[in-house]
Amino acid sequence: MVAGAFPLVKLGSLVIKQASKPVANAMKRRAKSSPFFKKYVCMPPAQIYHWFEVNFRLNLMGLGRAKHVDKLSDEMATELGAEMLGEFIIFSIAVGTLMYEYNRSATKEEIKEERERQKLLSLEKKIQDLGLETEKQGTQIRELERTVSDLNTRNLSLTARIFGTGKT
Repeated sequence: MVAGAFPLVKLGSLVIKQASKPVANAMKRRAKSSPFFKKYVCMPPAQIYHWFEVNFRLNLMGLGRAKHVDKLSDEMATELGAEMLGEFIIFSIAVGTLMYEYNRSATKEEIKEERERQKLLSLEKKIQDLGLETEKQGTQIRELERTVSDLNTRNLSLTARIFGTGKT
Protein backbone atom coordinates (compact mmCIF):
# COMPACT_ATOMS: atom_id res chain seq x y z
CA MET A 1 0.00 0.00 0.00
CA VAL A 2 1.30 3.43 -0.90
CA ALA A 3 1.90 5.50 2.22
CA GLY A 4 0.47 8.69 0.70
CA ALA A 5 -2.77 7.08 -0.51
CA PHE A 6 -4.41 6.82 2.91
CA PRO A 7 -4.42 10.57 3.72
CA LEU A 8 -5.62 11.37 0.19
CA VAL A 9 -8.64 9.10 0.62
CA LYS A 10 -9.47 10.73 3.95
CA LEU A 11 -8.99 14.16 2.42
CA GLY A 12 -11.27 13.18 -0.46
CA SER A 13 -14.03 12.08 1.91
CA LEU A 14 -13.69 15.35 3.81
CA VAL A 15 -14.01 17.29 0.54
CA ILE A 16 -17.15 15.32 -0.33
CA LYS A 17 -18.66 16.09 3.07
CA GLN A 18 -17.83 19.78 2.71
CA ALA A 19 -19.22 19.85 -0.82
CA SER A 20 -22.48 18.36 0.44
CA LYS A 21 -23.22 21.48 2.52
CA PRO A 22 -23.75 23.79 -0.48
CA VAL A 23 -25.85 21.07 -2.13
CA ALA A 24 -27.96 20.86 1.01
CA ASN A 25 -28.30 24.65 1.18
CA ALA A 26 -29.39 24.77 -2.46
CA MET A 27 -31.99 22.08 -1.77
CA LYS A 28 -33.22 24.04 1.26
CA ARG A 29 -33.63 27.21 -0.83
CA ARG A 30 -35.46 25.26 -3.51
CA ALA A 31 -37.67 23.57 -0.94
CA LYS A 32 -38.66 26.96 0.52
CA SER A 33 -39.49 28.45 -2.88
CA SER A 34 -41.30 25.47 -4.46
CA PRO A 35 -44.95 24.96 -3.42
CA PHE A 36 -44.68 21.21 -4.04
CA PHE A 37 -41.59 20.86 -1.80
CA LYS A 38 -43.19 23.07 0.85
CA LYS A 39 -46.43 21.13 0.96
CA TYR A 40 -45.23 17.54 0.50
CA VAL A 41 -41.54 17.43 1.47
CA CYS A 42 -40.90 20.07 4.13
CA MET A 43 -44.09 20.60 6.10
CA PRO A 44 -45.25 17.01 6.91
CA PRO A 45 -41.94 15.85 8.46
CA ALA A 46 -41.63 19.16 10.33
CA GLN A 47 -45.13 18.81 11.81
CA ILE A 48 -44.44 15.18 12.83
CA TYR A 49 -41.10 16.20 14.34
CA HIS A 50 -42.81 19.04 16.24
CA TRP A 51 -45.48 16.65 17.61
CA PHE A 52 -42.82 14.14 18.79
CA GLU A 53 -40.67 16.89 20.26
CA VAL A 54 -43.56 18.40 22.30
CA ASN A 55 -44.61 14.99 23.63
CA PHE A 56 -41.02 14.00 24.41
CA ARG A 57 -40.41 17.21 26.35
CA LEU A 58 -43.63 16.82 28.31
CA ASN A 59 -42.75 13.21 29.17
CA LEU A 60 -39.23 14.28 30.10
CA MET A 61 -40.61 16.87 32.51
CA GLY A 62 -43.03 14.32 33.94
CA LEU A 63 -46.17 16.06 32.71
CA GLY A 64 -47.50 13.13 30.66
CA ARG A 65 -48.73 13.29 27.07
CA ALA A 66 -50.24 16.27 25.34
CA LYS A 67 -53.87 15.83 24.37
CA HIS A 68 -53.56 18.32 21.57
CA VAL A 69 -50.41 19.73 19.96
CA ASP A 70 -50.84 22.94 17.99
CA LYS A 71 -49.38 22.74 14.51
CA LEU A 72 -46.48 24.94 13.48
CA SER A 73 -47.20 27.86 11.23
CA ASP A 74 -46.55 27.28 7.54
CA GLU A 75 -43.42 29.45 7.64
CA MET A 76 -41.99 27.73 10.71
CA ALA A 77 -42.87 24.28 9.35
CA THR A 78 -41.26 25.15 6.00
CA GLU A 79 -38.13 26.45 7.74
CA LEU A 80 -37.86 23.43 10.05
CA GLY A 81 -38.60 21.01 7.20
CA ALA A 82 -35.99 22.67 5.00
CA GLU A 83 -33.42 22.41 7.80
CA MET A 84 -34.32 18.76 8.31
CA LEU A 85 -34.01 18.15 4.57
CA GLY A 86 -30.60 19.83 4.51
CA GLU A 87 -29.36 17.79 7.45
CA PHE A 88 -30.76 14.63 5.88
CA ILE A 89 -28.89 15.36 2.65
CA ILE A 90 -25.61 16.00 4.49
CA PHE A 91 -26.14 12.85 6.56
CA SER A 92 -26.98 10.79 3.46
CA ILE A 93 -23.87 11.94 1.64
CA ALA A 94 -21.72 11.21 4.70
CA VAL A 95 -23.25 7.73 5.03
CA GLY A 96 -22.77 7.11 1.31
CA THR A 97 -19.13 8.15 1.58
CA LEU A 98 -18.60 5.89 4.59
CA MET A 99 -20.27 2.97 2.82
CA TYR A 100 -18.08 3.55 -0.24
CA GLU A 101 -14.96 3.66 1.94
CA TYR A 102 -16.03 0.54 3.80
CA ASN A 103 -16.73 -1.36 0.59
CA ARG A 104 -13.45 -0.20 -0.94
CA SER A 105 -11.56 -1.28 2.15
CA ALA A 106 -13.38 -4.62 2.30
CA THR A 107 -12.66 -5.26 -1.38
CA LYS A 108 -9.00 -4.45 -0.82
CA GLU A 109 -8.92 -6.80 2.15
CA GLU A 110 -10.60 -9.58 0.14
CA ILE A 111 -8.03 -9.17 -2.62
CA LYS A 112 -5.25 -9.32 -0.04
CA GLU A 113 -6.74 -12.44 1.55
CA GLU A 114 -7.16 -14.07 -1.86
CA ARG A 115 -3.49 -13.38 -2.65
CA GLU A 116 -2.49 -14.89 0.68
CA ARG A 117 -4.73 -17.91 0.01
CA GLN A 118 -3.16 -18.38 -3.44
CA LYS A 119 0.30 -18.05 -1.93
CA LEU A 120 -0.56 -20.64 0.70
CA LEU A 121 -1.95 -23.02 -1.93
CA SER A 122 1.19 -22.53 -4.00
CA LEU A 123 3.38 -23.32 -1.00
CA GLU A 124 1.30 -26.40 -0.17
CA LYS A 125 1.64 -27.57 -3.78
CA LYS A 126 5.40 -27.05 -3.63
CA ILE A 127 5.60 -28.98 -0.36
CA GLN A 128 3.58 -31.81 -1.90
CA ASP A 129 5.85 -31.82 -4.96
CA LEU A 130 8.90 -31.87 -2.72
CA GLY A 131 7.41 -34.81 -0.79
CA LEU A 132 6.91 -36.73 -4.03
CA GLU A 133 10.43 -35.84 -5.14
CA THR A 134 11.79 -37.03 -1.79
CA GLU A 135 9.95 -40.33 -2.13
CA LYS A 136 11.29 -40.73 -5.67
CA GLN A 137 14.82 -39.99 -4.54
CA GLY A 138 14.44 -42.39 -1.59
CA THR A 139 13.39 -45.11 -4.03
CA GLN A 140 16.38 -44.31 -6.27
CA ILE A 141 18.74 -44.40 -3.26
CA ARG A 142 17.42 -47.84 -2.19
CA GLU A 143 17.83 -49.07 -5.78
CA LEU A 144 21.41 -47.76 -5.87
CA GLU A 145 22.14 -49.39 -2.49
CA ARG A 146 20.86 -52.72 -3.83
CA THR A 147 23.00 -52.30 -6.95
CA VAL A 148 26.07 -51.43 -4.84
CA SER A 149 25.38 -54.37 -2.55
CA ASP A 150 24.98 -56.68 -5.56
CA LEU A 151 28.17 -55.36 -7.14
CA ASN A 152 29.98 -55.73 -3.83
CA THR A 153 28.83 -59.34 -3.56
CA ARG A 154 29.94 -60.05 -7.14
CA ASN A 155 33.24 -58.34 -6.49
CA LEU A 156 33.89 -60.48 -3.40
CA SER A 157 32.90 -63.61 -5.31
CA LEU A 158 35.12 -62.70 -8.23
CA THR A 159 38.01 -61.83 -5.92
CA ALA A 160 37.61 -65.16 -4.17
CA ARG A 161 37.72 -67.02 -7.45
CA ILE A 162 40.70 -65.15 -8.74
CA PHE A 163 42.79 -65.23 -5.61
CA GLY A 164 41.35 -68.44 -4.19
CA THR A 165 40.50 -67.09 -0.83
CA GLY A 166 37.30 -67.78 0.97
CA LYS A 167 34.42 -69.85 -0.27
CA THR A 168 33.51 -70.16 -3.95
